[in-house]
Amino acid sequence: MSPVELREVKNQLEELLRKHFIRPSVFPWGAPVLLVKKKDGTMRSCIDYRQLNKVTIKNKYPLPRIDDLLDQLR
Repeated sequence: MSPVELREVKNQLEELLRKHFIRPSVFPWGAPVLLVKKKDGTMRSCIDYRQLNKVTIKNKYPLPRIDDLLDQLR
């Protein structure tokens, strides 16, 4: 990542932290961040979760469908 891109990522992270959209983490897992240029010329942070998703334990008890829950109420 170039110094300009690194500065942009840091600026975006600081803003997200300030707005409490994200918080610091000490977990050993992470995902790479990359920047994509938007039509207006500004940069968008994108996070590639593919590798993290591969090692994530799947939920064995998925959330029930809303129509099934409504049927149970009747």
